[in-house]
Amino acid sequence: MAIAVAAVALALAGAAGSSDDSASDAGDDGGGDRTTTEATTTTAAPLARYAGHRSEVYSDPANWICRPELDDVCDTGLDATVLDADGTMADEPWEPDPDAPVDCFYVYPTISADDGDYSDLVAGDEERFVALNQVARLGSGCRVFAPVYRQRTLAGLTRSFGGGAPGTATDQPYQDVLDAWRQYMANDNGGRGVVLIGHSQGAGLLTRLLAEEIDPDEDVRDQLVAAYLAGAAVAVPEGQDVGGALQHVPLCREPEQAGCVVTWASFRSTSPPPENALFGKPRSGVGEAGCTNPAAVAGGPAELHPYFPSSPDASILSTMGATGGSDQPWVDPAVGTVTTPFVTTPGLVTAECVRRDGRSYLEVTVHGDPSDPRRDDIGGDLTPQWGLHLQDVNLVMGDLVELLSSQSSAWREAHD
Repeated sequence: MAIAVAAVALALAGAAGSSDDSASDAGDDGGGDRTTTEATTTTAAPLARYAGHRSEVYSDPANWICRPELDDVCDTGLDATVLDADGTMADEPWEPDPDAPVDCFYVYPTISADDGDYSDLVAGDEERFVALNQVARLGSGCRVFAPVYRQRTLAGLTRSFGGGAPGTATDQPYQDVLDAWRQYMANDNGGRGVVLIGHSQGAGLLTRLLAEEIDPDEDVRDQLVAAYLAGAAVAVPEGQDVGGALQHVPLCREPEQAGCVVTWASFRSTSPPPENALFGKPRSGVGEAGCTNPAAVAGGPAELHPYFPSSPDASILSTMGATGGSDQPWVDPAVGTVTTPFVTTPGLVTAECVRRDGRSYLEVTVHGDPSDPRRDDIGGDLTPQWGLHLQDVNLVMGDLVELLSSQSSAWREAHD
């Protein structure tokens, strides 16, 4: 189990590794001597509850992985190749929109390689890699704010899963996220709509932020465009969209619906969650885990629009227990080579939210065809208990980009 936990975190750091180009971009843009560009500006006074807040930590841009005024990992390295089933390839350039109409506030999953149970405030390559994979692409539709926080580390999580002493529990991860949020709302938001994005530990922290800071306050709630919470359970009463963890913010059921939550945990259709699965149920045991398919929030099956790193590092996935085609090139070398950092694969994957055996989850089906030159499977399988946790966000990244566009338009229309 400890090996599986390590694989989760390492694979998430680059969704099992980036291409040489994207790894270089991430390291150069995200660390060391980062430069600043035009400073973030605000357009309206902050809400009264945030007025005057200034964080000793997050007023320093060095404690953010991504901010609009920084030259960082969220600004480059996201060009993709559209790879069709017949091997046809087309380049898909990407660039951020510095004038995007809404903001994204991102909290990354358990990923820190620091030795202790809790990390420091110095972001490593792993934090930058996961931001590149899980939020940077949304920068085409939002300004991205991604704080570094003192999270429960990979080492701490491995010890707890491996039966070792878990160390002293602390509320520091949440207090950091809360402080960063208040700094953002007081000094950067300026009345703009905001999307929350988090995965695993990050999704759990943002669920708490929603429950304690946003859901009870109508004024703050009014600025919520949506929350995209992957790999964690947002509890709702059985068969309902609101109640449970959040009393006012519902699950999203329409692509143009704003002020709602999209949440999911992924398992293959050929490997449903076992009885001891880590996802698909609220930890409290009360209610059920909400599930909203980012590709079809109204329900039903739908084709996913994934973005995967183009050159997964087989040494990470293969040696640490992950399987599922991750050591294969995306296309037969006789046909061509993917040269962009990312690849998207139309028609390869579909998914549907299902309720089965007491769990609610995103059931993912891979439609590989051995007769065509494209790879037949996706990487990311660990033990059955984890499902496709590594791929929760990469699987639906294109769908999140579309949702961001439709939901931000709906939010802005309601606030014009």
